Amino acid sequence: MLIPGLLASARLYGAQLPELWRRGPVMIADHTRADSMAAIASGILASAPPRFALAGLSMGGYLCFEILRQAPARVAKLALLDTAARADTPEATAMRRAQMAQASAGRLAEVVEAQFERAVHPAHRNDPQLRETNRLMAAEVGPEAFLRQQTAIMGRPDSRPQLGSIGCPTLVLVGEQDELTPPERAVKMAQGIRGARLVTVPGCGHLSTLERPLELTRALLDWLAG
Repeated sequence: MLIPGLLASARLYGAQLPELWRRGPVMIADHTRADSMAAIASGILASAPPRFALAGLSMGGYLCFEILRQAPARVAKLALLDTAARADTPEATAMRRAQMAQASAGRLAEVVEAQFERAVHPAHRNDPQLRETNRLMAAEVGPEAFLRQQTAIMGRPDSRPQLGSIGCPTLVLVGEQDELTPPERAVKMAQGIRGARLVTVPGCGHLSTLERPLELTRALLDWLAG
């Protein structure tokens, strides 16, 4: 089960799907139809198999924590990609509210462009294909779902107290220059989860599956095989 991030669609995992599919059935979670982490996670669990490996990037990682709260026995393996365990800071919430106001005013494209600059490694900011993929994903999610997603993210609980209870094999992966969920947060997550494997991807920002697709595919295949 792969969960995309905020304003991201199934395209986020497009480069990984062919190899993952060869190892078994793959599902992309729908994280667009509710405005709370609990409700989104409940919907994902309703369509998931009885037991599954679970991976999520950014907002997808926040949902992984909520799925573990609701049904820990169903998660066989966990991969937390470019995400964080802590709740929103007041500064982050204020930024989200400003973005929501822009989207409500018909200016979602401006939000997407500004976010892209922070979401990728500086060397990738002039990559037209990467920028277009990011734009297409946002268009597929749309402004209404974006508002629901932001509401859910702002209301998410702090998952740091939960880390010590995670018992399944866990991969914690982060781009070396991830500005949105910095590597130090990944280090703390990995330290809090028994036996977690930490992978830092060089030359990479927040959108690791798109920026460094080969490295991400290898990391996920190793995680599944471990």
